[in-house]
Amino acid sequence: MLKHSDLKPKVKFILDGEPWEVIDSTFIFKGRGSSTVQVKIKNLINGKVITKTFHQNDEFEPAEIEREKIKFLYSKNKKYYFQLGDKNFEIDENVLGNKAFFIKKGDEVQGIFFEDKLIGIELPLKMTFKVISAPPGIRGGREQPGTKPVTIETGAIINVPLFVKEGDIVEINTETGEYERRVV
Repeated sequence: MLKHSDLKPKVKFILDGEPWEVIDSTFIFKGRGSSTVQVKIKNLINGKVITKTFHQNDEFEPAEIEREKIKFLYSKNKKYYFQLGDKNFEIDENVLGNKAFFIKKGDEVQGIFFEDKLIGIELPLKMTFKVISAPPGIRGGREQPGTKPVTIETGAIINVPLFVKEGDIVEINTETGEYERRVV
């Protein structure tokens, strides 16, 4: 069992039957030795973030989160379908968030499971994508950074330097959605 003092960033625990992850925690010491902890926590199933205060006598069960390599099959009607062995899993687009912009058919990603249910995915930090649509780069004044929006093969639109053209392969940071470098 976890005590309120164990709730530090990245710790996963069960609250009301659902898995939560601590994003931030602040200990508040009161007189006569009692303390509370105020935490910002994220629901690992629906992505909701809340702030909650826990007291000295609160106890929590650690969340047993498993990770497995899964294969992305396809998306349809804002649902994304993955495969692990002979089992298929579906997950809503709103649970994936911005990660949905950076997965391609056939990609192998890290699946996050809670009680044999797919609750999320982890992508590699940097991935490469082909630019399928790029307007010509028009240089502006010096106050402009010299970027232009392009469409990558997943349909996402990202800002890249002016020299990137259609057909180029670019590396994207999947956490920030920002251009890293041109590969080819």
